[in-house]
Amino acid sequence: MSAHQPLPLHALSGAGMDRVLPASRWPRWRRAAWLLLPAVAILAWALAPEGLRVPAETLQLAAVQQGPFRDDLALRAQLRPQHQLMIDATEGGRVEAVLVKDGQALRAGQALVQLSNPQREQEVLARTAEVAQQLANLSTLRAAQAGAQAQWRRELAQRRHELALAGEEAERLQALAAQGFVSPLAERTARRQAELQRQLLLQAEQDSQAELQVRAQTVSEMERAVQGLSAGLTLVRQAAERLTVRAPADGQLSGFSLQPGSVIRPGERLGRIDDLRSWLLSAEVDEFYDARIQPGLGAQLLQGGKTWPLVLRERQATVQQGRFKVEFAFVGDAPEGLRPGQSFEIGVRLGAPAAALWLPTGAYLADGGGASVYVLDPDGRHARRRPVQLGRRGSAQVEVLGGLRAGEQVLVGPTAAYEGHAVLRLSGVPAVAASQPLH
Repeated sequence: MSAHQPLPLHALSGAGMDRVLPASRWPRWRRAAWLLLPAVAILAWALAPEGLRVPAETLQLAAVQQGPFRDDLALRAQLRPQHQLMIDATEGGRVEAVLVKDGQALRAGQALVQLSNPQREQEVLARTAEVAQQLANLSTLRAAQAGAQAQWRRELAQRRHELALAGEEAERLQALAAQGFVSPLAERTARRQAELQRQLLLQAEQDSQAELQVRAQTVSEMERAVQGLSAGLTLVRQAAERLTVRAPADGQLSGFSLQPGSVIRPGERLGRIDDLRSWLLSAEVDEFYDARIQPGLGAQLLQGGKTWPLVLRERQATVQQGRFKVEFAFVGDAPEGLRPGQSFEIGVRLGAPAAALWLPTGAYLADGGGASVYVLDPDGRHARRRPVQLGRRGSAQVEVLGGLRAGEQVLVGPTAAYEGHAVLRLSGVPAVAASQPLH
């Protein structure tokens, strides 16, 4: 074909490229089934059983009841002595002997442990020697003072004697001079001699007083110094005596675990003495009851078939991790045979019994700022979550203010596994109702 010859018409239209396809292998009814599949799925979802499937035998039910609501609170309290004396080491040293055992009954002043401290022993010896030396010096000063007093007494006696002789001589010469037997000069010389002896006696008396006063002051200062050294020696001896640790009061020894050969430091805790004549019961309370728990509140303990009255003695002001601590004391006598660390169940009366709608404690779960419960449907196959209004909480009851009716069945026990599910689908027979009227 020439390059200038025109192409055929079917070549330009592309009709030569068409071909006949075979018939479809899928029947029309199958294509229709694919189109109906979404609708079938929606219908199946609508007809499927509602809610989370839960075995009914794992659940417990309780009936909402109308009856007396007991406003009581049950607490687990731990027993401890009301008065405890801590035993701390006032001196450090090595444990030479342990004289008592943990849990032993003690008397005031009874020896507990014997310590040894070579430094204290050396201090006692050094202070004793120093006091003895100063006592010897004091004795020497006192002897010198006594000797000086004797010497001055002899000196003054001699001066008085010489003054008396000089006075007699002056009087004798004065009489002779008046008769003309001696010259006036001899008489004046005798008077001057008597005056000199008088002045010497006066000076000797002043000097003796001054010297004896100085000696007395020296002796007094030495006595005070010796008293100070003696007081220091007493303190050192007392410190050495404290190497024998003694019980400060009667009671039972607790927390004592020293062993011979161990070394303790000053201020180290050795144990404590429990006074078993008075007791306290310590417990923790949920912050929900913060406004209702105040000192003076009454409680009771059941022990040995007898009820023992208690009173709230003190409560902790701060709330830690959602709880606060309280302490109860016995009103009157306490049961016999109590031991520190024992745990007891005590009941606290928060208010008088009154008629109310209630359900057992633990049958609700938190839901934001309120509460909700799972309520069993009349058909017994579903439990639906329903918001409720709750009031007071007792040890076994929770007051229902709204959202439930008497006779309705609610789930009791942990429900945290069902969080986020509004409906529970029960498979099997539900458990027997757990709550019964309280008496």
